[in-house]
Amino acid sequence: MVDTHCHLDACEPPSAELVERARRVGVRRIATVGTDGASIVLALTAADAHSEVVAIVGRHPHEAEGFGPADLEEIERAAIRPEARAVGETGLDYYRDRAPRDDQRRAFEAQLELAARLGLPAVIHTRAAEADTFAILAEHADAVRIVLHCFSAPERVEECVARGYLCSFAGNVTFPKAGALQAAARELPQELLLVETDSPYLAPQPVRGKPNEPANVVATAEHVAELRDVAYAELEATVEHNAARVFGW
Repeated sequence: MVDTHCHLDACEPPSAELVERARRVGVRRIATVGTDGASIVLALTAADAHSEVVAIVGRHPHEAEGFGPADLEEIERAAIRPEARAVGETGLDYYRDRAPRDDQRRAFEAQLELAARLGLPAVIHTRAAEADTFAILAEHADAVRIVLHCFSAPERVEECVARGYLCSFAGNVTFPKAGALQAAARELPQELLLVETDSPYLAPQPVRGKPNEPANVVATAEHVAELRDVAYAELEATVEHNAARVFGW
């Protein structure tokens, strides 16, 4: 199995311990995300230290205030490293609004253009901003492979399929009241399906309320396999194939 999105630097146990626990339950790849300058360094360091780990590097919308050319250059320097396999997570977050919306949009568009120029996928964060997020993607992402991390827009699933966006399901798909999200996970074409933990956040239902970690991607994947009425091994093969195709490992 593959955890296509986590934040090792935000988890309390050391990365080595998290990687080992994931390895024991069959997690073969872990993508850890750098969301600002400091965490980009930590993501690259973790990827350099562990053969299972790769880095996703970018500027989270929460960290987008004042985004300018120097910030984009910092991301580009990281993104051309062999440990880096995607640009992100980038996008829009109007739920918390921790950065001015104009800055969020400027950072988002610049990172999409960077991903296109470097031939890398872009990993997208959107919360309470779906209309603007999908509009910007439609305008700026034609040449970019798009991964919608922690997929939370089931009402947009037909648009995602039409545009070929990969949808990565996190632990919230296992929650009892997540009916619309579960329907999206059930109906999505298999070539667009990914799973993740977003750890230390969004622990799946069996460990809900506890800090999440990459090993728990197995619980989320098991639930998605049940939703799709396929064997876990089949779901695992699908996710691993899709992740390898998108992230290039």
